[in-house]
Amino acid sequence: MSALPPVEKRIEVALDVEAAFDLFTRQMRRWWPLATHACGEGGGEDVRFEEHVGGRVLETGKDGKEHVWGTLTAWAPPHHFAMTWHPTRPVEQATQVSVCFEALPDGGCALLLWHGGWEAAGEQAAAMHEGYEGGWVGVLALFQQAAQAA
Repeated sequence: MSALPPVEKRIEVALDVEAAFDLFTRQMRRWWPLATHACGEGGGEDVRFEEHVGGRVLETGKDGKEHVWGTLTAWAPPHHFAMTWHPTRPVEQATQVSVCFEALPDGGCALLLWHGGWEAAGEQAAAMHEGYEGGWVGVLALFQQAAQAA
């Protein structure tokens, strides 16, 4: 099997870089679809970032249990963060996610998401790649809606 290409998405929002980064990371519970895209049984209640390299990205489920989505491998507010990504999967099967925020000349900012490292997922890599190719579209659309309302 040849290596799968990364999933790459780009969206624009009317927020400045600082506000977009804050909404994406510190206010994720406002826009992430925790009812359907969570590890906890019955959905998630909250998501938080331990804001340093090596920090975890944690979901708190409706049952109060914590679930690790990944570990930060880069933390450079308000422009960039990167993390391992393994919600519902063993850490050994973690893929990699990188998110950058770039100011646009006429105001607002662009968010660039890169999701790769599919080989770590083994036999399920192709199915995961396909799922995230479409999945990130829906999730980022929710971020755009939250940014518009901010």
